[in-house]
Amino acid sequence: MKWHKNLLKIVQDRQDKKLAIVVDTSTNETKIDLIANVVLFFKELKPETTLVQADFKIRTIEPITEGTEIKYYTHGKASYTLALEWAEEEQIETLFYITDLTGFLPEDMEQVPYEVYWLVPTEFVPKAPFGKVMKIV
Repeated sequence: MKWHKNLLKIVQDRQDKKLAIVVDTSTNETKIDLIANVVLFFKELKPETTLVQADFKIRTIEPITEGTEIKYYTHGKASYTLALEWAEEEQIETLFYITDLTGFLPEDMEQVPYEVYWLVPTEFVPKAPFGKVMKIV
């Protein structure tokens, strides 16, 4: 439960920043309830946080509401490129990306001009291409 306290502090310290959360929807073999709770956590702490659902393409971009439903797919193909480019276009200041870190990222994308937190809902945590990693299990 250490991640709860860490994430709470990170979000509270960014109350005046433009935040977004991306959920990797490329597989339903993930901790769906945990991810739903993290999204709800953002809704409670910073209701204006934008939720992006993405796999190899962006599926939805919407505010987090009480009835927000995350639709997962079974193809297992994830690419972070479009969601990261969207965040730059929208001038997101801090992006939280819930993923297992096994998606595609082009080699020339070595960093982005905003802060990224990779929230990983698995025991095994691969190396992130940039940003900070937080295991949320």
